[in-house]
Amino acid sequence: MAQQGTITFVGEILKKAFGFLVVAMITRLVSPGVYGLFVLATAVLHLTQVFASAGLHRAIDYFVPQYLDRGEPGKARGVTLQVFALLLCTSVATSVAMYLSADVFASVFDEPGLATALRMLAVALPLLAVFNGLMASYGGIKQLRYRVYVRDLVRPTVRLVATLALLLAGFGLLGVVGGYVVGLAVAISLGIVLLVRQDALRGGTVSFTPTRDVLRYGVPLALAGVIYVVMGQVDYFVVGYFRTSEDVGIYRIGYMLAANLLVFFSSLAPVFKPLIAEARTDRATVSERYRTATRWALGLSLPFAAILALGAETYLALVFTPQYTVASGVVLALVAGYLVSVTAGGPDGALLQGLGYSRLVFVNTGLLLVANVAFSVTLVPRYGILGAGVGTALALTLSGIAALAEVYYFKGIHPFTTELGAVVLAWLPAVAAGWVVVAVVPEPIVVALALPVVVLVTYALAGRALGVLTPRDVEIAETVLPNRVASRVRSHVETGASDD
Repeated sequence: MAQQGTITFVGEILKKAFGFLVVAMITRLVSPGVYGLFVLATAVLHLTQVFASAGLHRAIDYFVPQYLDRGEPGKARGVTLQVFALLLCTSVATSVAMYLSADVFASVFDEPGLATALRMLAVALPLLAVFNGLMASYGGIKQLRYRVYVRDLVRPTVRLVATLALLLAGFGLLGVVGGYVVGLAVAISLGIVLLVRQDALRGGTVSFTPTRDVLRYGVPLALAGVIYVVMGQVDYFVVGYFRTSEDVGIYRIGYMLAANLLVFFSSLAPVFKPLIAEARTDRATVSERYRTATRWALGLSLPFAAILALGAETYLALVFTPQYTVASGVVLALVAGYLVSVTAGGPDGALLQGLGYSRLVFVNTGLLLVANVAFSVTLVPRYGILGAGVGTALALTLSGIAALAEVYYFKGIHPFTTELGAVVLAWLPAVAAGWVVVAVVPEPIVVALALPVVVLVTYALAGRALGVLTPRDVEIAETVLPNRVASRVRSHVETGASDD
């Protein structure tokens, strides 16, 4: 989990960096109207893609780890082929429907040019479905470095170069869409080559999993995916209905800043689910892996949660403009909600997915959406964008508590240990030290630079004093960190143990 999580963390950072470069380039080479059409078209594409994949790709990193753990590569290969075949069928049918209904979407949004963009992007639906299948396959065989190669390096690099070449050639909207499709196609080509060369899927006689089992697991997750997509836009709709478009834009910035906190759990999630799936019948192993993943994810997230919450006003003013500082309360509320979600096994229900409870994931996602709408509609008219942030945080908390209760009810496990408590205790002095910096230092630029240093150093010192790092953590550090760094970690732990 540590090795693969480190790899995916690097990938997440690369993906964010390339995403910024692509958007920065496009917005400088095309008009806001052309870019707006592309954004609108891709929003429709990603909503439609949920139906095109029907959640089937999620069955790969659920069934494959179990089959490989039992020494049945033929079954693992069979379910992989089976899911890809089903993905092609559902995605091609959805692609045709999207192509034929392009004019309808254009009339709904009163944007004639949207029809052209949607028809060009219709070809991307089968590609996206296959791409998601490949990403799940790498998780199933625990080779997430291929995910980084394909998703975070090759695809954005090819897209960047292809888009730049097409835009410089004067293709406008076609260039933006063409770069998107070309990057996807090249990444898939490389991804397929990497997958078929894997020894883990070789050997044994191909044996297929009953289709009803694949659908029983995948379809509830597809429905949950639809809800996630809708929920991602609910706050904007509610804020836009009760407030102004300016409030929507400000809320969007606060939401984006807070969402960066999930990068640590997002790095663990692709390998966390397969590790849970392969041991789903072994309660002790599942409990150990759940507690370990929670402690790592929360331990890495907490100091950055403090930095985001305490420095939100400063960073919003410096990175954007002072008018966005009103979103600082939104950041604080969302950070609190995300911390509860991470503790409960992830906002996407990664723990429950790995345990096979896909229907519970759907129920929890529905609860998340309904609660978010109810809280936001109640709070936004009175408190504006802060009400939207608090509403989402309350919904995340409610859904997280439900997930904790369900896992404890069905499996009798929970993430709460004395080791996790030590992590939280080490965080409290860091929060206090960070608050002093924000309260005492008058210059925003000094706060922006000093706050992360003070919080991280205080957190590290408090963690050392409380013995947060265990000998087991040292063993893991030695497998993923450079020798010099790992040696220092070991010496700190041994020193702390001798002091005790």
